[in-house]
Amino acid sequence: MSAEAADRVAVSGSRPSTPPQTSWFEFLLDEMLLENHLQKSHPDPVPVQLVIQFLEQAAKPSVNEQNQVQPPADNRRNRTLKLLALKVAAHLKWDLDVLEKGLTIPVLNMLLNELLCVSKVPPGVKHVDLDLSTLPPTTAMAVIIYNRWAIRTIVLSSFPEKQTKPGPHQMNMLNIVQQEKELTENILSVLKEQAADSIMVLEGSLGLKKDFYIHTLRTLDLLAADPSTANGETESSTAGLRISADELHCQVHYDLGGIFFQQGCSDQLAYEKAREHFQQTRELLLKFDLTLHVHLDEKRLAGYWNACRALTGALDPSDTQLNPYGQINSLIRTRNYQALVEAFIKDNVSLSLPNHLRQSVLREFLHKVQQGERGLDEVCHKLCVCNAVRDALQGEVLSVRFQQLLHKPRKHVVDFMLEVCTRSLDKDRSSETSKRKMVIFLKTLCESLAEPHLVFVVTAHKLFTELLKEEDRKILVEQMRKRSATVNLCAKPLPSFYDIPAAASVNIGQLEQQLILCLDARRIRQILIELHSMAERPFWRVNNKWEVPPDYINVILNIKDNLTKDLVYILMAKGLHCITVKDFAHTRQLFSACLELVTEFSPKLRQVMLNEMLLLEVRAHETGVAEGSNVRPPPDLVSRVRGYLEMRIHDLPLRQIVGEECVAFMLNWRENEYLTLQVPQQLVMNNPYIKLGQLLASTCKELPGPKESRRTAKELWEVVVQICSVSNQHKRNSDGRVSLIKQRESSMGILQRSRFITFIKKLREPLVLTTLISLFVRFHSIVRDDIVNEVTAEHLAIWPSTLANMQAVDVEAVAVTVKELVTYALTLNPNNQSWLITQADIYFVTNQYSAALHFYLQAGAVCSDFFTKAVAPDVYTDQVEKQSGVFK
Repeated sequence: MSAEAADRVAVSGSRPSTPPQTSWFEFLLDEMLLENHLQKSHPDPVPVQLVIQFLEQAAKPSVNEQNQVQPPADNRRNRTLKLLALKVAAHLKWDLDVLEKGLTIPVLNMLLNELLCVSKVPPGVKHVDLDLSTLPPTTAMAVIIYNRWAIRTIVLSSFPEKQTKPGPHQMNMLNIVQQEKELTENILSVLKEQAADSIMVLEGSLGLKKDFYIHTLRTLDLLAADPSTANGETESSTAGLRISADELHCQVHYDLGGIFFQQGCSDQLAYEKAREHFQQTRELLLKFDLTLHVHLDEKRLAGYWNACRALTGALDPSDTQLNPYGQINSLIRTRNYQALVEAFIKDNVSLSLPNHLRQSVLREFLHKVQQGERGLDEVCHKLCVCNAVRDALQGEVLSVRFQQLLHKPRKHVVDFMLEVCTRSLDKDRSSETSKRKMVIFLKTLCESLAEPHLVFVVTAHKLFTELLKEEDRKILVEQMRKRSATVNLCAKPLPSFYDIPAAASVNIGQLEQQLILCLDARRIRQILIELHSMAERPFWRVNNKWEVPPDYINVILNIKDNLTKDLVYILMAKGLHCITVKDFAHTRQLFSACLELVTEFSPKLRQVMLNEMLLLEVRAHETGVAEGSNVRPPPDLVSRVRGYLEMRIHDLPLRQIVGEECVAFMLNWRENEYLTLQVPQQLVMNNPYIKLGQLLASTCKELPGPKESRRTAKELWEVVVQICSVSNQHKRNSDGRVSLIKQRESSMGILQRSRFITFIKKLREPLVLTTLISLFVRFHSIVRDDIVNEVTAEHLAIWPSTLANMQAVDVEAVAVTVKELVTYALTLNPNNQSWLITQADIYFVTNQYSAALHFYLQAGAVCSDFFTKAVAPDVYTDQVEKQSGVFK
């Protein structure tokens, strides 16, 4: 058993074992490995990652004898890698939804071009010039798949969404000079130029009534065995995956509908074509009891269908089969605004319309008003009121637009508010929660209205008297009376200190207490709004326990709006506190609210919050592992960690702890290949944790390794030596002599020693810990200079045997570090034989014989099942047996 395997077995006593990730080259060595891997319930790597790895390796350029970079060689290795990538896609049944989500445009373009090649699509011939009916089934299907992807990619690239940073495992996938973004733009440019041809190819495929066949793992194996017959073999009914004509036509109609809909903004007739294709899609879907090979989003299809009907005037408002979206669109087109308001009021009960649609409708009307369209002010007011009541019943914060409406409302607006409230609440069927929320809304309404006679309209309304108890009504009316008196008093010039109502300071104190205790982001915002209406002062100072990292404090305090500044500071401080007590659920809520807030005005703070949310997820997952979870981190989390490690820094405040924990996370989950090969060199040089992580990953990969592979081990050794070095500080005396004052920690190390120790104690991967223990044991042996009593550990031979400058080493720091490191490792796995022997040796050479005997016995018990078997000779070595004489 290798040392790495032994470590994995040994650590099983302290945490659940997780199988090592299968490396790409292993699939080249074992023909059956890929199929067996893909059949697993949770394969690691997942299929799309395998495609990336295979194509990355196949696309690596070669270097000739003159050290010139050449295109990738067309050899057996690269052809096999491409074939493996195609096999993975065949396992996924060429589902473009899955492939588009997992692969970037350049990678998917490379994969599908390889499919065209192996499917014997005639090179140099435009697809539009091919007669699909005369081509072998798999050839025709490859052409169709490629052109489907072409128009889908054009549609997806047109969506108005923010650009996302590509995953680090895809950044250098094609290993070419251009950046991936430029390459993507070039591919999109070609696809858009050929869009008309792709549409014609797909329209032509709709005329084919025969079944189609697509490559499977079996047909691709046949292709590898005999390229000249594999394509012909798939013409029979027994080879390839059969796709019925109806299934293919359904998918093609859907994709064509998407491209025509996208073109509709510049060509109104395109909407008609899109509607026809979506109608055909809907009709074909009804034919299938089970759509095995149709992959489309039926909700998006419904949205497309209703949008096309609305845009082409095919909607009938009286159509009972129209969904709510269609009805709202129809009412707007026919200018039936009274019915539109009625629909909004009814929806406050049925909740069939999503809130974003209601807000979008209101924004559309406000835009029309701004454009000068007359007669829509009242409609805007009514829609705003309907949305506000809906928000209140759902516990949402009332919009600023509604609060502005309450500044100087007319009586008929207040009457309409009360009508909407009454009709939105079924007093017999509504829950107590809904009634309480309505009471809160009515109280807010009373507190917001400045005119006493309008307050009386609310308090005298039937709904108000039914929902509020008489005692509560009296208290509210009394508060309104006092508030009115306060307003009049404050209107006097130069009010004295004693004119301020005593209740104000009491209310502020109560609200501040609530602010300290509250963990609900919406309630925190409401409390701050109330506090700022009473006094203008920095409420982020209310609790001296609220702390945000010094790296962020200046960015937050530079926010101009005081309310926003308080809210951002408090949300972040409370979230960070929740992380320390492992209340990750509340942290997610607080950080999500903070992210939503800062996204509106500060890209810098948005990235700060994304970094903190990443740290949250890393800590939450590692905490779960420490508590016994054996779940590997989701690919999305691994990708986000890689993205952080590759992030280009542009005047962005970064916390060292985020980088530290991201590197520890990658080491703990054996992402050694990424740390070794894929991290940009610039980041390695600028981030000490990435540098340290890369050296550890490289050294672990090379173990045990021949002598010529120990270059990274030597680099790691030199880095650690620098961390544990000291420099002498001198001072010149009054008599001119120079005296030694004090030894200080050397500034040459990439990390301070304390931070290095903190980083080590975030690691739990056995091989990484074994490597560090081995390094420090050798380091300790050299500085201790005792050739009689040696401390043993694994892999000692990979480290240098001498030090160039012994005087610069802090010997005490090395001794303390090796003890701390071994003790920490044994807390993770107290049954690791190698670590137990190392701990025993350390105690022995420091003359702590009782403790040494304890750990020697424990190591023997572990390896011999409590001495029921013989102790292995590599545990009780000759040295241990010689040392045992001291114990007698």
